[in-house]
Amino acid sequence: MDTIFVQRPQFEKTAASAAGIGIALCLLLTQNTLLSAKDLGYITGISPKPQINYEEIFEDEISGKYKNSTVVEIEKGVKHVRMIRFYNGKPVRINIVELSRGVNDNLVIEPAIASTKLASKSKISSIADRNNAIVAINGGYFKPQTGVPLGTLMISKKVYTGPIYDRVSMGIFDNGFDMARVQLKASVVTNNGGLKIDNINQPRMLSTHTIVYTPDWGEYSPPCPKYGKQLVISNDKLIKASYGSNRIPEDGFVIVGSQKNLDTIVKAKKFKLDVKINPEWRDVNHIIGGGPYLVKNGDVYVDMTAQKLGAIGGRNPRTAIGYTRDNNLIMLTADGREGASVGLTLMELANLMKEFGCVNAMNLDGGGSTVMYIKGKVVNKPAVQGGIPLSHTLMVRKNIT
Repeated sequence: MDTIFVQRPQFEKTAASAAGIGIALCLLLTQNTLLSAKDLGYITGISPKPQINYEEIFEDEISGKYKNSTVVEIEKGVKHVRMIRFYNGKPVRINIVELSRGVNDNLVIEPAIASTKLASKSKISSIADRNNAIVAINGGYFKPQTGVPLGTLMISKKVYTGPIYDRVSMGIFDNGFDMARVQLKASVVTNNGGLKIDNINQPRMLSTHTIVYTPDWGEYSPPCPKYGKQLVISNDKLIKASYGSNRIPEDGFVIVGSQKNLDTIVKAKKFKLDVKINPEWRDVNHIIGGGPYLVKNGDVYVDMTAQKLGAIGGRNPRTAIGYTRDNNLIMLTADGREGASVGLTLMELANLMKEFGCVNAMNLDGGGSTVMYIKGKVVNKPAVQGGIPLSHTLMVRKNIT
């Protein structure tokens, strides 16, 4: 059926405008409100509403909050800020990138892994160059020996790894961000019942956990736990049950867990992996995990103990991300462990992120991992020149369409 658009006659438009003027005048008389001719025009629809100048607002915000700092525009809507802060008389060298997708809707913010498989590491410059990144910082925690991310990682709506200890993560949407402690709600659904999955592509925390390994993990699944078993699923069907490591099918996954649990579904004919997260971020594109919180709902909130991160206290190099009420993204690194820059405590970092306007912010991996890359150069001063090899990064690039 064709859609028909009817042009409203001019006399109807005139009548509507007259009615609007009448309503406005009634409001003026009953509420003693002074209206300018321009305001009257907006109310009645005679004058168009002014367009929001996001660029002007962004410039005002940057100049207001980063006084006495070096500020450079590296791309439309993207500012690089350098500053030195003093704590107990000792300096801390800080680099910040703040960006507004309201100013530049051509900016893409997303995580990137070091290679095609999770068990891999690479320097930030290599990851950034491969993905044409304008800006990149180190991501969340990872297993140093292998490079496997430790915590939630989703890229382009695909879950690569599940959460550890329900730590805080940031969700990245088309038009904004959200931050919450994330839980995995996953199961293997079969024609003969289902099986709860405790995690995806993560090192084993308990021998009783059931973990799924996808082709993103690597070529082979890890060994079974004591009294364990593995089920190899290809094209939604069970092709092998064994007690040792298995090649992970490109069109499937391997379930690793206790024999008792896996035997409940071993006779099924059809297998499907169902992965959900809590909170249910329906339109989320990417998720990057870290911890602890630094700012929560506008207040300083450092829940280091609750997220089992007691080992990262003290004064250290730091990396943090957060977002403002206007959905500007803030990425921050602070150098440490040297005389020219002694590093920050988590509380100092949290206060900084709040000062810069974050309504929610969280800590990422720090220490030797802390690194910031801008347009081909590492702009902070990590202990290892160019930064250590990383598991994954959070990057900003221009949309290529």
